Amino acid sequence: MFVQSLKFVQSHAGNIKDISIYGQEGTSTTYKLAKMNLLLNNVRGEIKEANSFYSDPYNAYENYDYVMANPPFNVDEVVYERIKDDKRFNKYGLPKNKSKSGKKDDKKETVPNANYLWISYFATALNENGRAGLVMANSASDAGNSEYEIRKKMIESGVIKQMVTLPSNMFSSVTLPATLWFFDKSKVRTERKDEILFVDARNIFTQVDRAHRK
Repeated sequence: MFVQSLKFVQSHAGNIKDISIYGQEGTSTTYKLAKMNLLLNNVRGEIKEANSFYSDPYNAYENYDYVMANPPFNVDEVVYERIKDDKRFNKYGLPKNKSKSGKKDDKKETVPNANYLWISYFATALNENGRAGLVMANSASDAGNSEYEIRKKMIESGVIKQMVTLPSNMFSSVTLPATLWFFDKSKVRTERKDEILFVDARNIFTQVDRAHRK
């Protein structure tokens, strides 16, 4: 995404030296690959190895012009106590289990599904004119319970600009279809605050081979 962003800037006669890139990656191998990829493509950028749920190395809250991300879907091991007071995640509400177990044990309560932690993280990282695009599991678009309440608050805030439902088989590693979410913080101050564009692109694709589409 960083490399393609810089190519986009160059193709529109922009100066890549005006762009500062910051990223973080929790998996050591992927972190090293990302660093190598930037080097090979002559892209100046800072990437840190960090768990995004428990670490905020760049002080991301309301700090970014642009955010792009393809986070891991349906993560279920995030410890609730460690993120419950983090403003990156609780502005719109936290995903919570429907009920707590009555058994007394040492097992820590976890977030049932971290999809909405990612969604909140990227939305709250934007400055007053910031924009974001992210890839998310289809299931997040109509998730119920606490996720429903978070989604409702986000819609009412006006930050969600557009959602695009993708075809299946768009990724080399998984066949599941996904949805693109787009945020625009400047929209919350306009007459279009209550408008969201929905695009159904499930049947818009070119078949590359038997298992892949673009």
